[in-house]
Amino acid sequence: MSDINTQRRQFLKTSAGAAAVAIAPGMLLYQVAHGNTQAASSKVRWGMLIDTTQCKEGCNDCVGACNKENGLSGGTKATDPQWIRKIELKDIGSGRVTSLPMMCQHCEHPPCVDVCPTQASFKRADGIVLVDRHRCIGCRYCMMACPYKARSFVHEPLENQNPDVPRGKGTVEACSLCVHRIDKGQIPACAEACENKAILFGDLNDANSEIHKKVRSVASVQIRADLQLNTGVRYQGL
Repeated sequence: MSDINTQRRQFLKTSAGAAAVAIAPGMLLYQVAHGNTQAASSKVRWGMLIDTTQCKEGCNDCVGACNKENGLSGGTKATDPQWIRKIELKDIGSGRVTSLPMMCQHCEHPPCVDVCPTQASFKRADGIVLVDRHRCIGCRYCMMACPYKARSFVHEPLENQNPDVPRGKGTVEACSLCVHRIDKGQIPACAEACENKAILFGDLNDANSEIHKKVRSVASVQIRADLQLNTGVRYQGL
C-alpha cells in the first residue's frame, strides 16, 4: 500500500509541475512539445519599424517569405489565408502612392483578445499576439474586432505543414512575428527577405537596440493611432 501511495504522490507532483509549465506567462503548448520551456519575458517588447520610403510598389518579397515560412498557399481567393498583404495608400491631394505591408500590429491592448470567448487569442509577455489553436472555436469574433483586417480563417484541410507553425482547419490565424524563429534568436522571415531593408525588427524596450534608437530619432506613426492600441508595428514615411 505504501508503494502505491508513493507512486500516486509522485504522479500528482509530476502532473502539477507539467501544468505549471503549461500555464507559465508567455508559454505556448508547442514550445513544451519542442523542448522550449523558457517563458517570454515582459522586459522585452518585440516590434517592427517599416520604412515605407524603401518599400517598393509591386515588391512582394515579404509576402512570399511569410507564405513559405508559415506554410501558406499564397493563393488569391478571398478564402485563402494571408498573414501579410501589400496595400497602397494614395494621397488625394498630391496623387502620391505609398506601398506598405499590413499585418497583425501586435497591439499592447489587442481588441482581438478582448472579444475572444475562449481566451484562444492572447498576448505573450513580450508583446506578441497569438492564437492557441487548441482553444479556438472558429467563432471569428476576433476577425471582426481587428481594425487592421489582419486575421484569416482556415477553410480547407492543410497538408505539408511546417511542424514549428501548427495550423488547423476551422481556426483563426494571423502574423505571429515568426515567433518560432524569434524563440531561436532569429528575425522574422519577412524582415530577413526584404532586400531594401525596409523592415527593421527588434526590441522596442531595449535602449541599445537599433529599432529603439530609430523610433526615437525619426518620425513614425501607428496605423489608427486614434484607437490608442499602442501597436508594436510602426511606419516611417507616412
